[in-house]
Amino acid sequence: MRPLVVPALAAALAHELVRRADEDQRVTRAAHRSPTLVARRRITECRRGNAEALKTIVKRHAWPTADLVGAPASTAALMILLHAPDLDFQLACRDLIAQATADGRCPAPHHAYIADHCAVELGQPQFYGTRVDPATFRPYPVRQPRTLDERREDVGLCPLDEQMRALRLGV
Repeated sequence: MRPLVVPALAAALAHELVRRADEDQRVTRAAHRSPTLVARRRITECRRGNAEALKTIVKRHAWPTADLVGAPASTAALMILLHAPDLDFQLACRDLIAQATADGRCPAPHHAYIADHCAVELGQPQFYGTRVDPATFRPYPVRQPRTLDERREDVGLCPLDEQMRALRLGV
């Protein structure tokens, strides 16, 4: 059973999640412009703090689904989760997101991204092809590649070729 969250609290949670995801993007962009040890440390500290805040939110209120905090904040929570330095936490949230997706409270692509992220981190083939190896600029290994685009379509993702074209163009 999900805890009851009043609208004012849901709005505050949404604001905090978006603020934290925006801060992650800001420090990451700054580190790309000026790749120093200090900049790298700022990213690590930001992501660690964001993960701790998300853990607290999940512990108190369950996964911040789109129906609870709105789509932008739920997506921000996913971005924070994908950058969290704790695989056990990511795995636990993957299961929460899977259930929320099945219940229609979370967008299906959210589950695709966290499921693939966890699979790659565990050394397993991904299911939706959302993770790309930055060294080769190719997707990490995919389970049943012949039916990949069908699975992607089922969760609302574009075909893999389209995603790769967009990545190459920097879109």
